[in-house]
Amino acid sequence: MKPQSNIILTALLSAATLALTSCSGQKNREIPQAKFKTTKPTVKTTTFDNKYSATIRGRQDVDVYPQVGGTLQKICVTEGQKVSAGQPLFIIDQVPYQAALNTAEATLKAAKASESTAQLNYDSKKTLRQQNVISDFELQTAENSLLSAKAQVGQAEAQVMNARNSLSYTIVKAPSSGVVGTLPYRQGALVSPQMAQPLTTVSDNKQMWVYFSIDEGDMLTWVRKYGSLDKAIDNMPQVGLTLVDGSKYNHTGRIESVSGVVDRQTGSLQLRAVFDNPDGLLHSGSTGNIIMPIQYTDVIMIPATAIVQLQDKYKVWKVGKDSTAHEQIIEISGKTSGAEFVVTKGLTTKDEIVAEGAGMVKAGQKVK
Repeated sequence: MKPQSNIILTALLSAATLALTSCSGQKNREIPQAKFKTTKPTVKTTTFDNKYSATIRGRQDVDVYPQVGGTLQKICVTEGQKVSAGQPLFIIDQVPYQAALNTAEATLKAAKASESTAQLNYDSKKTLRQQNVISDFELQTAENSLLSAKAQVGQAEAQVMNARNSLSYTIVKAPSSGVVGTLPYRQGALVSPQMAQPLTTVSDNKQMWVYFSIDEGDMLTWVRKYGSLDKAIDNMPQVGLTLVDGSKYNHTGRIESVSGVVDRQTGSLQLRAVFDNPDGLLHSGSTGNIIMPIQYTDVIMIPATAIVQLQDKYKVWKVGKDSTAHEQIIEISGKTSGAEFVVTKGLTTKDEIVAEGAGMVKAGQKVK
């Protein structure tokens, strides 16, 4: 039994020696060298198209409300119809307002008759007073009656004017030239100035206003560059517009104004661009995207294939003088052409980086 035990012990020692030798070899084994395309960052002047969500509005969208209440007797237009300023849109039942006007005119006639009678009485009293037939009291009473009659005439004239205006308001006219919006009410509906929804909206769509928001920091860059907000607006480039179906609108627009208040929730400013709409393709209430070309001068750029994203961080593999790959954290601008990125921190034009296949590089690997 003893010789057999020695054989077993010798086998175990040999196995242990082989295992230690194998582990030591794995530790000393280097990551194999691999071929990767490398490049150096370049300094360029380039233009990126920045895209912003936008809302389209008519240059003048006017909600049309009635100024008097009553039954909607007639609708004179259809949805989408082009109208001119002053053109009748709706007619409200005129019968009660015509009756009110007739009553007011009759009251005016009665008031004028009373005024004439008071005038005759006053003239007569005045003659009698000159002859010392009546006293000053009687003359003053006659004059007061005349003044009261004149005041009643004035009141009656005002009532006639109000009644005539109310009658004219039964014809609801277009406040401006444009296109008629939806018509939520039908003939026979009861309408009033206090109703929540307007009779319709008339939109002036010869030119359209397109609203979009940009980051406050981007706006400050423009202002610092040109010295003032007004000069910044004047020097902003012509902007394009893509529609909801992805097509590009065939007219460019210009930025007219910037809101003076920063949105506290988003930290952005609202801008307004104006676009000509000769073909009527743009409609108030539509959405799209503003395309603003922004030029960047003398910025460091690298290919997108050189960047590896790690959650909220970005890195590249910088190749050292010994051809070893080292991880380098960088900062990039949000502006990109898709194929290239602008690097704001972490690289210089003297650095050599892995240009393609960066996701396959390992730390300490020799790059050929």
